[in-house]
Amino acid sequence: MTKVCKNIGIVAHVDAGKTTLTEQLLFASGATRKVGSVDDGTTATDSLTVERERGISVRLATETFYWNDHQINLIDTPGHVDFSAEVERSLRALDCAILVVSSVEGVQANTSSIFDALQYLNIPTLIFINKLDRAGADVERVMAEIHQELSPNAVLLQQPSNLGQTDAGISDGWLKASTPSQFTSEELEPWLQPLLERLTELDDEFLEAIIESVPVTFEEVDQKLSQAISCNEIYPVFTGVAKAGIGINELLNAIIHYLPNAKQNINTALSAVVFKIEHDQRIGKMAYVRVFEGTLNARDKIHNATRSHEAQVIEDKASQVKRVIRGKYQDMDCIEAGDIGVVSGLQSAKIGDILGLGDAVPDAYQLSAPLLTVQVIPDNEKDFSALASALTELADEDPLLNLEWLVEQRELHVNINGWIQVEVIQTILQQRFGIQATFKQPSIIYKETPTQPVEGYECYWMPKPCWAIVRFLIEPAQRGSGVHYESKVSVNQIAAKYQNEIQANLAKALKQGIKGWSITDVKITLIDGSDHVQHSRPGDFIIATPMAIMNGLNESDTDLLEPILDFQIQADSELLGTLTSDITKMRGHFDAPEFQGNRVIIRGKFPAATSLDYAIKLASLSGGHAKMSTRLSGYEICSPEQGQTTAYRGISPLDRDKYILWARGALQ
Repeated sequence: MTKVCKNIGIVAHVDAGKTTLTEQLLFASGATRKVGSVDDGTTATDSLTVERERGISVRLATETFYWNDHQINLIDTPGHVDFSAEVERSLRALDCAILVVSSVEGVQANTSSIFDALQYLNIPTLIFINKLDRAGADVERVMAEIHQELSPNAVLLQQPSNLGQTDAGISDGWLKASTPSQFTSEELEPWLQPLLERLTELDDEFLEAIIESVPVTFEEVDQKLSQAISCNEIYPVFTGVAKAGIGINELLNAIIHYLPNAKQNINTALSAVVFKIEHDQRIGKMAYVRVFEGTLNARDKIHNATRSHEAQVIEDKASQVKRVIRGKYQDMDCIEAGDIGVVSGLQSAKIGDILGLGDAVPDAYQLSAPLLTVQVIPDNEKDFSALASALTELADEDPLLNLEWLVEQRELHVNINGWIQVEVIQTILQQRFGIQATFKQPSIIYKETPTQPVEGYECYWMPKPCWAIVRFLIEPAQRGSGVHYESKVSVNQIAAKYQNEIQANLAKALKQGIKGWSITDVKITLIDGSDHVQHSRPGDFIIATPMAIMNGLNESDTDLLEPILDFQIQADSELLGTLTSDITKMRGHFDAPEFQGNRVIIRGKFPAATSLDYAIKLASLSGGHAKMSTRLSGYEICSPEQGQTTAYRGISPLDRDKYILWARGALQ
């Protein structure tokens, strides 16, 4: 019989206590014999040395345990905003989530971003208010923040007691035996009234029964609550002290009782997604896979739908299939629909790749994007090749690093989110690869877009043997639309195999524009060209495409695009004048401020380039009492004076003769 399975993510802002909560869930379920400590570096899911030393999660980690005949695959994620990409990758593997919020700090910057992603993807979410024993704990205030900043449909299902004290705990709860089997609304505890109010908003017949004081049963109300939770119409809120194990059993019961099971359609073709890559010293490349439909067996040939195209079908053999229990790999025969596992042998797999048909795989959600690029230099020049190899492996595990290896200049560049990430990468390079490296001062990642429609043409037919003639229409596109390509050229003019090469290499051709940044928000149409039955080779069109694109961009010119951030600042009202002045100086703009008592909320947009250090300034300005959250809004045009241009890295296709020699391997 197929096992009942749930894939659940533990998500939170940094230091809310999610890794500690994970440890308690593992211990309470019997998966571990001792509760690990973040402070002591003994947690099951923080396996990297840098995680144990710093006391923060850097990579998502999976664990499997069992509770009441349910298999629970738990994914613990980083909370620091620099590692939001790990949270983003985990989202496609989840059936449900637990969002951890501190009862002292409340809803923090990254909390809102994560919750928005969960809402967008319709992932049923349980909220756990942690640290009831901490001085300053205030569940009522935190619930008000949750209603204001996350959702008004969050409903408290437990009554905490002795807040801020060492004996803090839970005095009552909806799932406790003290809840009467039958009651009217007047007989229910006052703190549970919001539950009935929310349910009546969802059901007119139930509303009528409550108004007329008709007795309702616990089972009736609980069934409506379960249905509302599964439809994201209610977000249940539980409480506890993870460090002391308080509220853990109640949370486990709520997970089983309210959060949905994975769908388990095994009698169909494989549909799965890769959500993590790591490298094991003994086994090699390991791909973490969530299977949505069908079964992935050891020794199966697995079709990689993302990497395959008309000219080439990519299939890898699944050598071994494992799961992670107590931080160690455990052999499995297969991964059935609804389950997750770790597969070796998928050498071509990248994070986000769809395996099999992919029909049941949910869309990806972008939670963050690196805004900074930085050059990495080995402290010892002889380590350059080793550093390049190490960064290549790390970029396989984190594609957003977007490693750029400039062979001619002997330069290595990666994209990052912030200095914490830089420090972590430095530590990993040292501990895992034995390489000391220095990161230069990072710069903002800008982009380019064509200013006007233009044709880009290239006739590459000398020196023989070669023949590739292409003409593209290059047009500006809607902001945020990315790159769109189509061909209007018959395969009688340019053979299909050559057109496939044009499309496959377009991303490389757009990696650098005339101002040194990648090209985006552009529509490119192949409108003319020809091949030659005797002289044409696929490589000819690989060479001609970048030259034609750059010829067109050089003729039309490009606009510089800078990253713009959405921001929300909460601070004391007395700081309003200073804040609005600062925002204006940063070339930002804001909506009408909202006042809540003696606090003010300001929302708006400002450029990333002018606001990189503002969180530090704000903390100093407010004595640490202000809160600021930001997320990438998109890219907008800025003047060259406001932005930054950079020289072309490598040999530019505009330097035609030299570029051809280099592309043909005749120039080192």
